[in-house]
Amino acid sequence: MIIILKNGAKAESVRDLEENLKAQGVSVNHIEGVNQNIIGLVGDTSAIDVENLLAQDCVENIRRVQEPYKKANRKFHPDDTVIPVRNTVIGNGSLQIIAGPCSVESEEQIITTAIACKEAGATMLRGGAFKPRTSPYSFQGLGAEGIRLLIKARAETGLPIVTEIMDSADIDLFADVDVIQVGARNMQNFRLLKMLGQCDKPILLKRGLSSTMEELLMSAEYIMAEGNMNVILCERGIRTFETMTRNTLDISAVPLLKQKSHLPVCVDPSHATGLFSLIEPMSLAAVAAGTDALEIEVHNDPKSALSDGGQQLTPVKFAEMMEKVKGLAAYMGRTIGK
Repeated sequence: MIIILKNGAKAESVRDLEENLKAQGVSVNHIEGVNQNIIGLVGDTSAIDVENLLAQDCVENIRRVQEPYKKANRKFHPDDTVIPVRNTVIGNGSLQIIAGPCSVESEEQIITTAIACKEAGATMLRGGAFKPRTSPYSFQGLGAEGIRLLIKARAETGLPIVTEIMDSADIDLFADVDVIQVGARNMQNFRLLKMLGQCDKPILLKRGLSSTMEELLMSAEYIMAEGNMNVILCERGIRTFETMTRNTLDISAVPLLKQKSHLPVCVDPSHATGLFSLIEPMSLAAVAAGTDALEIEVHNDPKSALSDGGQQLTPVKFAEMMEKVKGLAAYMGRTIGK
């Protein structure tokens, strides 16, 4: 349930209302928006007397919320959430470009790629230190050494780093990571989500391979329910009957998630398509749809990559794509980065 407060409502009246609601066993979230202040109620509101609430001099209107996600719901939080990430922000209308290799393979590889990505216009650096792979015989990443190399690449370029966590036991290794990514396979690893909800890092949450948008929002709710409100939703393609692409990129998820939630939205066309030739058109489509960020895989030598070489752009191809992305963003009145 959402209680919309009158403009100019007296603080004392609002305080009394909130205390009365808490006494009825519901959680009360007071949210101050740019144009409107609301009180969001979480819990069993079936016994609350709506007529009595409407009679309060500080209440303008009441809406019941049917969706099971509350904290991630735009009805509870009308204004877009803006998330600070080191020297930049995501969710303020600008476009963030998160670029880098699928896997961190060596110091030379990650630093060379990071420098090339920054020169082309990337604003954050991605790289997998821990890699969830379908086959147990495939390269699984460098682990802690991969994170150390990412931190070194950040020192060289100034780019905030984004990397994936797979196990809650590794959380201490991510103390100096700027954004912790939760991969599609872990979207419903609720123990991991709860633990990440207790940390102070932004979380980039990827949609599961066969998950609905509501399930994605409910996974975000797990993180937010523990206190961490800095969640970025990521559309990375879903599994369908189509076999010509690795997954099917759901572009409609971008505007729909932004209608349903106040959280920033990211699109990962690399994992969605699995084909480097499709990354540019899908990136442009995502920008046109209003994404807050793109996550692009770039490798200094994709043919020699230890994982997913077929979906990684060369630095030259990435730079060419970025010129088109910048042009489209400018046409839409958006800036790259801050």
